[in-house]
Amino acid sequence: MRKIKDILKLRFITEISYRQISRAVSTPSSTVSDYCKRFEITKYAIDDFLEIDEDEIYKLLFPEKKKTDKPTTRPLPNFEYIHKEIAKKGVTFELLWMEYKEQDPDGYALSRFKELYYNFKKKVNPTMRQTYMPAHQMFVDYSGLIVPYNDIQTGEVHKAQIFVSVLGGSGCAFVHATPSQKQEYFIKSHILAYEFYGGAPKVNVPDNLKSAIISNNRNGIVVNESYAEMCRHYNCAVEPARPKKPQDKGIVEQAVQGIQRWILAVFRHRTFFSVDEINQAIAPLLDQYNSKKSRHLGASRYELFEEEKLQLQPLPANRFIYKEIKLATVDLSYHVKLLDCYYSVPFKYLSEKVEIKYSTALVEIYHKSKLLATHPRIHRLNARSTLHEHMPSNHQFQNEKMNPGRLLNWAVSIGENTRLFVQNRLVSAEYPANVYSNIIAILSKAKIYGKIELDLALAYALSINATSVKSIESILSKKLYVQIANNVTSTVINNHENIRGKDYYK
Repeated sequence: MRKIKDILKLRFITEISYRQISRAVSTPSSTVSDYCKRFEITKYAIDDFLEIDEDEIYKLLFPEKKKTDKPTTRPLPNFEYIHKEIAKKGVTFELLWMEYKEQDPDGYALSRFKELYYNFKKKVNPTMRQTYMPAHQMFVDYSGLIVPYNDIQTGEVHKAQIFVSVLGGSGCAFVHATPSQKQEYFIKSHILAYEFYGGAPKVNVPDNLKSAIISNNRNGIVVNESYAEMCRHYNCAVEPARPKKPQDKGIVEQAVQGIQRWILAVFRHRTFFSVDEINQAIAPLLDQYNSKKSRHLGASRYELFEEEKLQLQPLPANRFIYKEIKLATVDLSYHVKLLDCYYSVPFKYLSEKVEIKYSTALVEIYHKSKLLATHPRIHRLNARSTLHEHMPSNHQFQNEKMNPGRLLNWAVSIGENTRLFVQNRLVSAEYPANVYSNIIAILSKAKIYGKIELDLALAYALSINATSVKSIESILSKKLYVQIANNVTSTVINNHENIRGKDYYK
């Protein structure tokens, strides 16, 4: 009783809000509001009221209802039916109440009708405390329980993660086992869920795991780009559950508990050898779970889903293809590096920051959301994919005039050392076309010095890692390759037109 006086004093003398009073006296704000409204009905001044005996205060605030001979029982509404109908678009309490009054003219007034319904919701399971529009929200989460499976080859025990999705309207669940919670598996589970339901919801409600949400705080929500792209593909919005607000995802948490009891617990004595085997075992048990009749709603999840399914968004013609995302800088050869392979972009974007989206089959390169280039994915290390139109005009000319095959054929005609030199230059260059002019200039030295001397000079160049035209010219002019030449048979040397004789080098 002391608490009632404290509440009234804080409200009508201190004049603070219901919420502040609630925190101060550890009483629900709804109770605080009730006490204050009851006091206002009494018409007492606050100072006079606080002087009244506590027993008398209780009688004033909570008077006994007068007994009448008229029966007070009235027909109760069908709350299960109301709960199901109120979730439908366009249906209001006023409409449901009017239907109720048509059947029972002596039924409750609208305000009492609503009050009784909300009391009903409080008594049933927590998932009913929020009303969800059919086909509107799909809640997703992972089970806290995992399912172990053995690697046949290594004997190593792995832990399969269990993805669970639930439609808000029907509670229809989907379950999928994956090797981990990595983003590619997280997204794959979503795609399979949509295909299981035969349509997509309007909103995805994930927990705040990193595969979906980068941050969710007072500064706003930042959605993982790959997840956002998947949602855009299926025309879904993203509304993550608020951190530390379990009521936002009560429906999926209850589903997770049900899945753990009716599916995962069944596997406790079973040995699996792959994730696929686990998913095969899940399928029939999931059908049983969704087919179980709910005692609160009077129907199974599958039965409720039949109506909800009609309101889901149709699936797009093509399944979403998961792509990894990587940031890169365009190098001086107008290529970007991705997993030790190189892909071209238009040369005018040299040194620009770009975004690479890639799958197992395709590579897309974007600059400020503009698509610059599309390449087939290459998997050979240090390989290149170069589009002709991405080259500057001088490189286009060189590429048309010369190519690695022609350069190697030219080198072979000179000698084995020359072939090795050219091959190394082509392989080591970030972009082969960048070294075409260098190679052509060097191979042209054969016209001045002869093929044999150039081949010996390039053998020497290989030994000291010299590659520039200036270096090769110096080796040739100063005869730095003589040591190598001395290892060649004198017949070959003496028959060469450029050899001046032994006295020349004294």
